Amino acid sequence: MISNLELSLTELAGEGYIDKVCRASARLTGRSFAELREIADEKVGFFPEHFAARLDSLLPMAGKTFSEPLKSSSPGAGTAAFDAAFHRGNAPLTGLGFFRVGEDGKLAVIGKSEHYQASCGHNFPGAKLLVNAMTVGITNITHNNTRGHITRLLERELIRIANGLAPGDEEALGAVIRSTEPHVLNRVINLETGSLACEAAFKMMLARFYRLHAHSPAPAYAGKTPVFPVMADHRQGKEANYHGTTVMTQLLRGMWPGFCELLEQAGACKCVAVAINDKGSFARAVERYDTGKFKIAGFLHELVLMNYGGLRLDDDYVSFCHKLCAERDIPVFVDEIQTGVWSDEIFLFRKYGCRPDLVSVGKGVPGGLYPASKILTTAAMDDLDQFGALVTNGQEELASLGCLLTLRFAEHNREHTRVLGELWQKKLQLLAAHHPDLVEKAEGDGLLGTLLFRDAGRAARFCEKLNREHHIDVSAQTYKADCPPAALTKLPLIASEKLLDFVADAMESVLTRMEGERA
Repeated sequence: MISNLELSLTELAGEGYIDKVCRASARLTGRSFAELREIADEKVGFFPEHFAARLDSLLPMAGKTFSEPLKSSSPGAGTAAFDAAFHRGNAPLTGLGFFRVGEDGKLAVIGKSEHYQASCGHNFPGAKLLVNAMTVGITNITHNNTRGHITRLLERELIRIANGLAPGDEEALGAVIRSTEPHVLNRVINLETGSLACEAAFKMMLARFYRLHAHSPAPAYAGKTPVFPVMADHRQGKEANYHGTTVMTQLLRGMWPGFCELLEQAGACKCVAVAINDKGSFARAVERYDTGKFKIAGFLHELVLMNYGGLRLDDDYVSFCHKLCAERDIPVFVDEIQTGVWSDEIFLFRKYGCRPDLVSVGKGVPGGLYPASKILTTAAMDDLDQFGALVTNGQEELASLGCLLTLRFAEHNREHTRVLGELWQKKLQLLAAHHPDLVEKAEGDGLLGTLLFRDAGRAARFCEKLNREHHIDVSAQTYKADCPPAALTKLPLIASEKLLDFVADAMESVLTRMEGERA
């Protein structure tokens, strides 16, 4: 069961800081200092019992008409591709917790956490602290050269959690931040989207081969061709990996093939695919491309391939690859844009016991209210100057406060995340066992779970029925090379056992009827 947490803005951001904010704001606005301090000191419940009870009580209404539909919404002016994929009925009117009311007036369950970012659901009660922050005068807008107190506070919290330190252990945190030892995450770059965080990691690897500026020092591996191993799809192509939408990271997944070919022919860079959970495949790639004119620039991977069937990397595979990389001076980038905060360790890489050189977080960490992403790295990989990963809005104070809220709530409810994640995996495995003619197996990790179907048509039909008949938002993944046809779920951290039962029962009902249709 979720444990409520009560905090004030003062407790979250610090007494000294809030005192000075309120005094300065009082001078600016003419409001009394006492009034502003009262707002800053207000205790806010992050997930009170009445809120949790309200969500569970609404479950019987999911999939039904809940309010008047909106029939006169704007047609917009989207591109052809975006308009072709648009589902007007699901566009939000409002939401609460793990529910969304769309323009069709139906009450829907956000089975994908609105594509990962709504980690704490809609209209999270703890977000009132953001309102209080604006009310007392905390401004969102800043810049790289004026990173605010809250952003700097968040940087330290991310490093603390990534290193498994207890809250408030400033002595240990200080030692970590001062460390120059390898594989010690102790630096943070603040960005705005997951794509930019992943690109920053790519550029840090690339900077060991090419100068960032004409006056930059000579790189350690100048003259060698940087080679980037990524997760292969089941045709040994590159479609299983996904690290954002910048041009360079799109090259990693096989996009822009003509451009990629020219770069390879020129010896500028090369991307190679390594088979999922195949230690021999990775070892062979290192043996071939970490010698002579080539050098492995870095190993980039997710831990759960949510863009490729939700396949989870095996613990021993990750350990083997990371150990080999450490022996060969190959930096490792673990992309946690999609998994960050969905583990009871907050960072899923900690459950693997590995020590990456770069880690990205985004999406679920700010909780969906503001865009924010981060790249965590080490002293050794701190090789970009400020303009190497410059983002005007990456330092926003309210976005950073949103991240702190999510992290504090997630840490407070580690046990709930662990228990509910294990329960969801068991429910998916039971569904697979009950319907072996339709479903091959369950995959994923915790609340990030998938059902792998025996063919793409059944996966698509299952998700369509689940969405249309029950208004449970689950995606069919059927479009990548030889990817196991998957139905993807990404339930929010605020999921209850009743929600899990509701979704699993709906899935069971749809699967049973699909079997009857085939008979």
